Amino acid sequence: MRYLPALQRTGDRMYLEIDFNSDKAFYVQLCDQIIIGIATSRLREGDALPSVRQLAEEVGINMHTVNKAYSLLRQEGYIRLDRRSGAIVAVEADTRKAMNEMKRELLVTLAKGSCRNITRKEVHELIDEIYAEYGE
Repeated sequence: MRYLPALQRTGDRMYLEIDFNSDKAFYVQLCDQIIIGIATSRLREGDALPSVRQLAEEVGINMHTVNKAYSLLRQEGYIRLDRRSGAIVAVEADTRKAMNEMKRELLVTLAKGSCRNITRKEVHELIDEIYAEYGE
């Protein structure tokens, strides 16, 4: 894993954690890290993300990979893309859509946990722990 100074905010930096040995695609890792940055307020509404070229160079991956991540983040409503200002954090607040997406993802995650005898109480404790990181 490498920590890369890829995203900057006023006076501080957000580091992306990319695991080059992971089975998870690089563009998915970038998306996940940016979404976590938004959730933890390390990235805020209106913050500019690095250009595709800049991020690709800093991370050491192909520009098409970064472009794919930015396109997916735009489709999912986390950023907007503008030819002049680049990629900007702009989260759409479509709660119903987000809840449906979360349900689909949780169905499989919770099924895996159930197969491994993880209890409802343990899941709730884990969720509370994770949400505490997001200031909830």
